[in-house]
Amino acid sequence: MRSSMRENLYILIVMLLTVPIAGELKFHPFQDDFRISFGTTAFFFLLLWLRPSFLAGLLTGMTVVLFRVGLDWMSVDDFGFVSSFSLHIPAFFFYATFAGLFSLLRVNLFHHLPLWVGLLGTVAEIGANLVELCVRFRSIEPVGHWSVIGPIVAIALIRSFFVLSFFNIIQLRQATWLEKQQRNRNERMLMLVSNLYEESVHLKKTLHQVEEITRDCYELYRSIKEQVPKEWAGRYSKQALSIAGQVHEVKKDNQRIYAGLSKLISDENERDYMPLGELISIIVRAQEKYASLLGKTIRFESHVTIPYLACHIYTTLSLVNNLVANAVEAIKDKGSISIQASLSESREWIQFSVADNGPGIQVKDATLLFMPGFTTKYDESGKPSTGIGLCYIKEVIDNLEGSIEITEKREQKETYFTIRLPIASIVQKG
Repeated sequence: MRSSMRENLYILIVMLLTVPIAGELKFHPFQDDFRISFGTTAFFFLLLWLRPSFLAGLLTGMTVVLFRVGLDWMSVDDFGFVSSFSLHIPAFFFYATFAGLFSLLRVNLFHHLPLWVGLLGTVAEIGANLVELCVRFRSIEPVGHWSVIGPIVAIALIRSFFVLSFFNIIQLRQATWLEKQQRNRNERMLMLVSNLYEESVHLKKTLHQVEEITRDCYELYRSIKEQVPKEWAGRYSKQALSIAGQVHEVKKDNQRIYAGLSKLISDENERDYMPLGELISIIVRAQEKYASLLGKTIRFESHVTIPYLACHIYTTLSLVNNLVANAVEAIKDKGSISIQASLSESREWIQFSVADNGPGIQVKDATLLFMPGFTTKYDESGKPSTGIGLCYIKEVIDNLEGSIEITEKREQKETYFTIRLPIASIVQKG
């Protein structure tokens, strides 16, 4: 509310400054004191942004009259305030009438109907011009002739739709900018939830491990009670039981965290699915930014034969984005990455392929790449990466009953990671 009032105040100040000045760019269609100026154009344009409008018309009318009287005072030798004021006061009635009709017709409620706005703006300007002429001539008789009304109508139509086209261009650019900002926010949110999805898989695995540790601790407690001499059993059995209890508490905490993550990301509804073409585009844009952040020049290519196939957002993003990020990190300075997505001939499998022309796989046994903690990547200080990316990918793919293959084409200096998943595991049902 406060922001809207501040915005209206800024527009009003701009109106009071620009309209009087623009009003001096004028011509006289009837060879008398009545003028057609750019002040009306600026006034109409700013009214389209301003709410409410009638008060703005009164203030603008007074400002225009005072501005023109001030110009006469500075430029006319035999200046007389009363005569100058009488000459320019009809302009006040023009702006007041224009704003009054504009407010009465509620033009600003029809921004979604541009033609209607143009017609209503034309009516407001015609009415304001006729009122000004009546005040200026102090009679309604000269206003009734078509020789007077015709030019006013023609000029009002041309000017109103010129202003409207300019206004709509600005609105379109603003809408495009807002749409781009919203898309960027949505993409960041999707990538964030995708990362949470990945973390939830790791957490689920940790839960199983913690449960096994708890069970082993309890078995150790029982073994101590049964097999260790009594003088030692009491002390060590209590320690084993204490460890089992602490691990159990950790398990419960992790379960609560996992439950929260699952509720956030695992509700299967239409919002969890998106056309595959859009998902691949999101991945490309995200990795272009990542490559730029790393100071690398990488050319990305994507080829999706089934762009409108609705795939699970977070599964697709987490798997393919991980592979592409690995490819970005593998390329030293310059290179190219290709992403492909297609269906098998039986249409029972979906296949994702990520190829890069980096240094290739420097490991004889490719299966080592999927082991937890295994990595071939080190930063500038020699610190290794976590080595959980490919391990995560392999685990998710196994859970989905799919497969992943690594192939190298030495002659083309390219490395291919290919994922095959059953359609039912990733594509929206129905």
